[in-house]
Amino acid sequence: MESLESLSQLLCGLTLMLWVLIATFSRTDQSENRAQWTMVVLALCTMVSLIVLDLQGGSLWGSNYLPKPLAVLCLAFAFMARLNIKGRNISQGMNPHQIMKQNRESEGDSD
Repeated sequence: MESLESLSQLLCGLTLMLWVLIATFSRTDQSENRAQWTMVVLALCTMVSLIVLDLQGGSLWGSNYLPKPLAVLCLAFAFMARLNIKGRNISQGMNPHQIMKQNRESEGDSD
């Protein structure tokens, strides 16, 4: 039981660390894709270990209630990990810097 608790803690820590550092790993499309899939697999493995820990009556950081909500959170992390960081922002309009740049380019073309 103690080894399963340690494994669950290690996987939780690795999942959190990768989540924090995912932007650093997303410098290129290939590395972003690789980091996203690593995050998905790691989050799902963490979820499974937490469910098994809960079913065996184990505790995480001294709490018997913590594995279930963390397992659900890991499932959410797995879904969110596939969101593209470099994706296009279609929910908002252009920012002021883009508008000024576009205005300068259109003024330069008309001259």
